[in-house]
Amino acid sequence: MKAIISETYGTPNTLKISEVATPTPKSNEVLIRVHASSLNFGNIVLITGKPLPVRLAFGITKPKYRIPGGDMAGIVETIGANVTRIQVGNEVYGDLSGSGWGAFAEYVAVDEKVLALKPRNHSFAEAAAVPMAATTALQAIRDKGMVRAEQKVLIHGASGGVGTFAVQIAKAFGAEVTAVVSTRNVDIARSLGADHVIDYKTVDFTKDDQTYDVILRVTGSHSISTYNRKLKRNGVFINVGGDSNQMFQTMLNQRGSL
Repeated sequence: MKAIISETYGTPNTLKISEVATPTPKSNEVLIRVHASSLNFGNIVLITGKPLPVRLAFGITKPKYRIPGGDMAGIVETIGANVTRIQVGNEVYGDLSGSGWGAFAEYVAVDEKVLALKPRNHSFAEAAAVPMAATTALQAIRDKGMVRAEQKVLIHGASGGVGTFAVQIAKAFGAEVTAVVSTRNVDIARSLGADHVIDYKTVDFTKDDQTYDVILRVTGSHSISTYNRKLKRNGVFINVGGDSNQMFQTMLNQRGSL
């Protein structure tokens, strides 16, 4: 089969397409013919090895996982002897980042527990865009932020993969959501249900008097202290992604979560 191979950290130019052996599923695995896979921050980290702390998990000097790709959707072609939940012919999708990656290939063998049946009203491309970003947003809003009805939530970077899901999830919990985006994404944020939309190219949200119960930063260059000033007492700041400096700042921040 053909696969995209990553043998050294660097830019996407270091990737190459190669012929590799089609994987054989283990007893608890299924073999999937990949129809679509998606790109997100996790894939960039896996390819570049940055920020540097991630190399503790992804390989110190070179990528631990030769075939990148986390999110995917496809059709099950073969199942292992102990597989009970998934059947041959099922259309499935899932996040492979916790089970060896490998979605940037024609086929992938993966434990059935990381898969779900693809909704019939979604294309393979749509389904492949969901798992990692949506799960990250859910963990941020529900588990770390513990967002409740009528709370004020600020999402900085509300037009990307995690941000778009975070807006919708926070609204589903009944929060009053403020989305911070660039000019070109103002309409997208409004269409997702944000109560307030701030175009950071024209308005500096850090200068007003509004404070929030939860702030989720998916992107942004403001310091942690700036976000803390925008939090209510006992408010929660959540950081997703970012460079090494932003990650270390969040780890040292008593009011922050990664």
